[in-house]
Amino acid sequence: PREVGNLHPVTNILKSSFNIAKDKYGIWPYGLFKKLGIPGPTPLPFFGTTLEYRKGIVDFDKNCFQKYGKIWGLYDGRQPVLAILDSTLIKTVLVKECYTTFTNRRIFGPTGMLKSAISIAEDEQWKKIRTVLSPTFTSGKLKEMFPIMAHYGKVLVRNVQKQVEKDEPIAVKDVFGAYSMDVITSTSFGVNIDSMNNPQDPFVKEVKKLVKFDIFSPLFILISVFPFLIPLLDMLNVNIFPNDALEFFTRSVTKIKEKRKRETRTVRKTSPMMEPKNIIQLVILTDIEILAQAIIFIFAGYETTSSILGYMVYSLATHPDVQQKVQEEIDSVLPNQAPLTYDALMKMEYVDMAVSETLRLFPFGGRIERVCKKDVEINGVTISKGTVVMIPPYLLHRIPEYWPEPEEFRPERFSKENKETMDPYMYLPFGAGPRNCIGMRFALLSIKVAIASLLQNFTFRPCKETPVRNPDLYAVIYKNIASHGAKGCKRL
Repeated sequence: PREVGNLHPVTNILKSSFNIAKDKYGIWPYGLFKKLGIPGPTPLPFFGTTLEYRKGIVDFDKNCFQKYGKIWGLYDGRQPVLAILDSTLIKTVLVKECYTTFTNRRIFGPTGMLKSAISIAEDEQWKKIRTVLSPTFTSGKLKEMFPIMAHYGKVLVRNVQKQVEKDEPIAVKDVFGAYSMDVITSTSFGVNIDSMNNPQDPFVKEVKKLVKFDIFSPLFILISVFPFLIPLLDMLNVNIFPNDALEFFTRSVTKIKEKRKRETRTVRKTSPMMEPKNIIQLVILTDIEILAQAIIFIFAGYETTSSILGYMVYSLATHPDVQQKVQEEIDSVLPNQAPLTYDALMKMEYVDMAVSETLRLFPFGGRIERVCKKDVEINGVTISKGTVVMIPPYLLHRIPEYWPEPEEFRPERFSKENKETMDPYMYLPFGAGPRNCIGMRFALLSIKVAIASLLQNFTFRPCKETPVRNPDLYAVIYKNIASHGAKGCKRL
């Protein structure tokens, strides 16, 4: 008994040491912004300010902006995040100091082979991949892809026509998701899925798995509290992306790549991205890097394009005057429902303005982030090494001093005259600088093809399922438009 009793002091010391370590670990990073004189919400031990996202990230950011102004600090778990809405700071982070200090994006967890994807890769690997992929998105290459997009624009019209004939609201997520999927898989790999009519196709099912994310999943919470576990989880093949979906796309892309290597003439007609000369260029990349780019292109393009199309149809349906102007321009450039051409689409300035305004009100992708690689001071603001610098486009696009009556849908904001005086760093739907979205022009072209094709044939009207836009209920609209954005009717 005496020996057991002697253990009490040791046990107490161990308990005390554990509690001290726990408390130190739980609160250690949270003095950073206070020390730098940067305001922000009060963090909780271990979780930081993450739990405040339960009401929605957009609402949280909005409340912080209203309370703290254009610069504030928060903590995603133990990760310090500096939010900025100042144009000069944004330009420095995204452009001026991109290569020296703010090259990389934040990695949210174990990503497996996708750590070699262009949107996740870091430093020299990212530069190499960007250099190899950039020629894929030139005007010449996009013009080659246009006939494929135009073909699926016609398929989109037929799919919407079916719902119009049944007098049904348009299932935005299904219809535009199918268009987006078909355009990406055809232009990238020469694969014709017709996903609207083949919803059980493995490509369709696996993509839907790939884009499902929940920041309150146990894995994300574990990583935010214990980020040092990421390398271990990588070794254990634990991934924030579903492994079965990644394995499916790895097999599929490998088969397509080998098939394309054996082909010469037929590829050019089906898939400009996979022409033999482009495959030769890809030799600079490893097999893993090639697979990662193919998968991330599907992942990034599918959800983005389909969501933006949903928001645009919703905006046009709720603003019939704008919709009429868009249709008048389309009819002027393409009289008597003439077939859509690349050159005709390039002449549609008001269509372009309406797309830009949709992207202002509904920027897709949440936040733009860069990791600070060294201690630096910009315009009197000290940014410590390891801090994530975050720009919230949703708020940026609604600052009244730059955007009068910011909640109003006004394509005229993007007229040639207005764009000449616009601060380019206050409008960032695709980011800015060397690390902006490489597929931006591809996405914009596919969106414009879809809109021009649809509005040649249909007029969109609100229906009882159409959500009423309320700036305080942005997250609700974000979810509800996906089900039924509007109702279509045949143009007379």
